[in-house]
Amino acid sequence: MGIMQRVVVTGKVHQVGFRDFTVRRAQSLGVTGWVRNRQDGSVEILASGEDEAVAALVDACRQGPPLARVDHVEAYNEDGQTVKGFTKRFTA
Repeated sequence: MGIMQRVVVTGKVHQVGFRDFTVRRAQSLGVTGWVRNRQDGSVEILASGEDEAVAALVDACRQGPPLARVDHVEAYNEDGQTVKGFTKRFTA
């Protein structure tokens, strides 16, 4: 069974390699989707894949890369079409 979730991460998550960290972790888990910075200082992720893999990605985002400080992670189910691969997108 698969799931799609939109995830918003707040804290010190810009200029610390958070997007690259997310891409590497998602690819290693077989999760598809994308990650981007948002102008409000948060990071937004759309993740699709097996339930356990998406949950593992969300858990990894709670920690983040070494230079990040994660204050809050909000994840909620999303409807939509899955995308191929996992990419880094421009700031929205």
